[in-house]
Amino acid sequence: MSNTTLSTIRQDLSKIELSGLGIPFLVLLIISMLILPLPSFLLDFLFTFNILVGVVIIMIAINSTKPLDFSSFPSLLLLATMLRLGLNVASTRLVLVRGHEGPDAAGKVIEAFGEFVIAGNYLVGFIIFAILMIINFIVVTKGAGRVSEVIARFTLDGMPGKQMAIDADLNAGVIDQDTAKQRREEISQESDFFGSMDGASKFVRGDAVAGLLILIINIVGGIIIGLSQHDLSFSEAGEIYVLLTIGDGLVAQIPSLLLSLATAIIVTRVTTAESMTTQAKTQLGDPVALIIGGSILVLLGLVPGMPTLIFLSLGVGSGALGIWLSKNSELGSSSALETHLTQDASDPMLEELNWDDVEQVDLVGLDIGYGLIPLVNPETGGQLLPRVKGIRKKLSAELGFLIQPIRIRDDLDLSPDAYHLVMNGVVRGKGEIRIGKEMAINPGQVHGALQGEQTKEPAFGLEAIWIDPSQRDYARTLGYTVVDSATAIATHLNTLLRNNSAELLSHDETQQLLDKVAAKSPKLVEDLVPGKLPLATVTKVLQNILDDGVSVRDMRTIIEALSTESSRTQDPDELTAAVRPRLGRMIVQSLVDVDDSLPVMTLNPSLEQILHNVIQQSSNPQNLVIEPKLAEGLFKALATNSQDVENQGHPAVLVVSPAIRPWLAKIIKHRISDLTVLSYGEIPDDQAVNVVATIDVEHK
Repeated sequence: MSNTTLSTIRQDLSKIELSGLGIPFLVLLIISMLILPLPSFLLDFLFTFNILVGVVIIMIAINSTKPLDFSSFPSLLLLATMLRLGLNVASTRLVLVRGHEGPDAAGKVIEAFGEFVIAGNYLVGFIIFAILMIINFIVVTKGAGRVSEVIARFTLDGMPGKQMAIDADLNAGVIDQDTAKQRREEISQESDFFGSMDGASKFVRGDAVAGLLILIINIVGGIIIGLSQHDLSFSEAGEIYVLLTIGDGLVAQIPSLLLSLATAIIVTRVTTAESMTTQAKTQLGDPVALIIGGSILVLLGLVPGMPTLIFLSLGVGSGALGIWLSKNSELGSSSALETHLTQDASDPMLEELNWDDVEQVDLVGLDIGYGLIPLVNPETGGQLLPRVKGIRKKLSAELGFLIQPIRIRDDLDLSPDAYHLVMNGVVRGKGEIRIGKEMAINPGQVHGALQGEQTKEPAFGLEAIWIDPSQRDYARTLGYTVVDSATAIATHLNTLLRNNSAELLSHDETQQLLDKVAAKSPKLVEDLVPGKLPLATVTKVLQNILDDGVSVRDMRTIIEALSTESSRTQDPDELTAAVRPRLGRMIVQSLVDVDDSLPVMTLNPSLEQILHNVIQQSSNPQNLVIEPKLAEGLFKALATNSQDVENQGHPAVLVVSPAIRPWLAKIIKHRISDLTVLSYGEIPDDQAVNVVATIDVEHK
């Protein structure tokens, strides 16, 4: 390895080591000031440096535009406060030990500030300093502390909602795992910051109290020492020690006031996961803040009576450092300007409106009140997200197509325990849940009563009671069906999606189903779409099948039937009626086992003939209107017989002629939800049938 390479490595190592020594050196300096006496010229330098630190910090606080811009502020506030208190201890030592030597005994900075404020009148100087203390202690410090406390409380209260929003976006596929992890870290850092700021504001308040006590000690102690040890008159001791005390207090209170203002400005900023040394090195190296701070010091150095050399040297040095950092930053990244311009061009405040600003409604959504957030948060044991995912998986397998992601989000307009099930932007179901309780559902026959809050099971409207988890086993012994809160919501969602499955299938899902079949039977799909039928017609047929409660898993059979019947008709309803008999075996096996007989109800021949005649005389069978008394009697008889069949443990199935099946199935779907309407042609030839009831209606 060459000497040049070794030299480069040593330089890099020295830079790394020195870059991490700034904060430890400052801590050692503070400890030294508390123990060791400092010469006056060094005290002048440190007082000036303390003012520079306060100016730079408040400039950074003012120029911060994002919460993460100044995340090291709480730690820097503690160090700056300790630096100022250390200087107060060191200056108090000089004032009390060497104050009798004259106004410059504690350094030029203290003397200059004292004479500048007092201006020959000690009482006026004391009053001005007292006013400055009141402004810092009562107005700025107290206000900043209160703001920090309130924001910390609201930030912690809002954490569950933010976590829930991240989990909902992740579940809906809006963000990936890495983005979710980053957002969770930011939320954690935000809570840490406000907790730190709530405590850091107490440092500022305590510093203001300490400054007032040090002022009193310096004046009283100085006068006593001047009278008893140095044989000074009372007026001489008062002149010297009041001048030094006011100057010392003013030099300390100016940075204190700056930090108090910075605390009030920065209370909404957030910490990061970086170390404090890295944060301070990166964030304090702000060229604008250094140039402005140096300029202020140069102006102060030009004030008559000020220690010009120290102020000008530190001010010019700070400005030169800022200029160097600014130029170095521009040279170090040739693409920085281009990136900045690109970001400015993409500023949402400057962009014109486009179609991206118009949000589309979610196909399926679950809006919950903030009280239900624990059900979604996995960190608190929430089980709703895996239940929703399980519902999507189960329904996709049963219905035959992929159910789109279900977006879960909190809605502050809802009551805390309420939820809404939304489809296509419209509320289709709602309910209320009690966190920490379980729902005991009355299935119809129970052997006792339970103590609890009466409610309705949201999916089927059954009578239910909210009970404590400790009553679960007892409720089950009485015949109740007991479910937890997440299961109650999941069941409601499952029922809604199953009953409205036709709305979940669009042209995109149809095309994906066709593509899946085409992977094994390309010719079959190629002949159908778009040669024989358009995609819209195929989609409508599949929606009709789903609307009848039939799965579209057997897409091969459906496509074959559509290919055969497409030459006869292009009407989706007629095509649906032609496809259903091909799916008859699957429909029947969803009702009874393979070897079981199918219990069915039939219509009285005369009643069925009347319905046939009405359909034939109507120009639009889909909007058929029958005589009200006949319709009322038909629905009542169907409901009564369906209930009787179900009480016997059989599914309620009505078999009618193919001509009236579509119309009859449509009008009774929302009146008798558990009744299945089949045509004679949809029952397989080898399926055993048992007629359990014949429906008849008295009519004139």
